[in-house]
Amino acid sequence: MSTTNKPIKNATRPGRTLLILGLVMLALLATVFITGATAVRLGLDLRGGTSVTLQPRIAPGDDGKVTTEAIDQAVSIIRQRVNSLGVAESEVAAQGSGTNRQIIISIPGDTGRRVVELVGQTAELRFRQVLATAAGTPSAAPIDPAATPAAAVTPEINAQFAALDCTNPANLQGSGSDNADAPIVACDRNGGAKYILDKAEVLGRQVSEATAGIDQQGGNAWFVSLVFDGEGTKAFSNITARVTSLPSPQNQVAIVLDGLVVSAPRINEAIPSGNAQITGSFTQLEAQDLANVLKYGALPLAFDRGEVQQVSPTLGADQLDAGLLAGLLGLILIFLYSVLYYRGLGLVSIGSLIVAGALVYMAFLLLGKWIGFTLTLAGIAGAIVAIGITADSFIVYFERIRDEVRDGRSLRSAVETGWTKARRTIVVADFVSIISAILLYLFAVGGVRGFAFTLGLTTLVDLIVVFFFTKPLTVFLAKLKFFNSGHALSGVSAKSFGNSSQLTKEA
Repeated sequence: MSTTNKPIKNATRPGRTLLILGLVMLALLATVFITGATAVRLGLDLRGGTSVTLQPRIAPGDDGKVTTEAIDQAVSIIRQRVNSLGVAESEVAAQGSGTNRQIIISIPGDTGRRVVELVGQTAELRFRQVLATAAGTPSAAPIDPAATPAAAVTPEINAQFAALDCTNPANLQGSGSDNADAPIVACDRNGGAKYILDKAEVLGRQVSEATAGIDQQGGNAWFVSLVFDGEGTKAFSNITARVTSLPSPQNQVAIVLDGLVVSAPRINEAIPSGNAQITGSFTQLEAQDLANVLKYGALPLAFDRGEVQQVSPTLGADQLDAGLLAGLLGLILIFLYSVLYYRGLGLVSIGSLIVAGALVYMAFLLLGKWIGFTLTLAGIAGAIVAIGITADSFIVYFERIRDEVRDGRSLRSAVETGWTKARRTIVVADFVSIISAILLYLFAVGGVRGFAFTLGLTTLVDLIVVFFFTKPLTVFLAKLKFFNSGHALSGVSAKSFGNSSQLTKEA
């Protein structure tokens, strides 16, 4: 039984809608060029580089120190260190919650590993008086407490000093968590000597400036020059004045960085100027790196280096090519399906995918410029999945149009009535995908978040395209004689329905 064709109320104006969409796309394109966002930011898995996870080191009873504020402060300091080294397009971010929070550092290029090792240092600088020193190997007999201040060298410290083996690489990693108010035992950074050190009297936070320099009169050796603030100047003057008259090695002041002795110079006279130098057979790179980490202060927490991923630029390029090839094959298959099954209507689906692709690409460009969005291999997977979501939208719409035509409506009437019935299904399906993407993004970490973000973004673009391109273009084509007359290649011919019914002509 044929359905009576009623006048179409509130018929849309497809030309105006398509014009608005075109103007919006031109505005986005202009914004891309004005902002200089002409290249998509690629993740490390696509362009190569190094990514490392820093996990807060939690000593027994120190759970309360790993706070959100401490992690955020560490992120800020590490980001300053990276920027000071001139590393372009690096990323430093915190993930997780509570004591499970981690810091993810991503450095592009081949120099990433060196930079990651540098910025992860706690960089806790302390100046301590040397109480005793010996070779870096374990000793059978402890030192004589009478040779040092009795209050500092307790039996426990003596036992630790005797047992300390500085030839063990594990003892040369530094801790960054030594107690500034108590004596400690420590190795020098080369493992050749070990020390008993008094409590810290000058701290790294009292350093106001740190620069690397070269001693051109002393064999071109590199050093780090320090300038103390007012509090540090007074403290440094006091310790140097006090130890000057003491016997060796108590007339030495050890410069301790992250629990390792960098150098322990002998003090011959008081230094009231507030200036000091750290020497220790540095290379130029080591001196510059040390100056940079000291300049921005110590990290509030000590960190253990967790998962380290290193991707060569060649492998990254191969993965990018593979991802793009997968997406291209998916598009080609959908294009073929659309043309073979929907004939002329298939042009609408092809146009919809092209417009969606253009919008997504411009979104990638602008989001990369504005919020630092980076496209990863997981993100490409999300975009490929979204191709299917876009295809599903126009399939739902086209099948509703065909159902209405089978019921006896004219094509122009079927396009409007079919849209009314199809759009709810399209919106609900897309919102299910968007909600899933949001939940994945909120509760996942790592590459899964990239997949979720891209999936949500491309699904949102699908909604825009189906409302502002697919439907208006279909309305426009329905007015053409080629489609309205039921041409064999239109996709709405009697043959395409598998019966001999003719398309109802609209009066």
